[in-house]
Amino acid sequence: MDNWQETQSGLVKVFTFINFVKAIDFVNEIAIIAETENHHPDILIHSYKQVKITLITHDEDQITCKDYALAKLIDAIK
Repeated sequence: MDNWQETQSGLVKVFTFINFVKAIDFVNEIAIIAETENHHPDILIHSYKQVKITLITHDEDQITCKDYALAKLIDAIK
């Protein structure tokens, strides 16, 4: 898992794409995985081509193995 950082908000990583459309495509792929895993990240699209993902297990209000597992699946997209 490259460049994921543990913060108080959760497990965080920013992905940068060549344009807005590629950023949206990435978010759409995450959505499918998140539904399959029944574990949903917080997603922020900013600066038109950056996507910030924050993973935290909301039920437990902390980072858990679910977050690390989803991070690995997200990393496999790009």
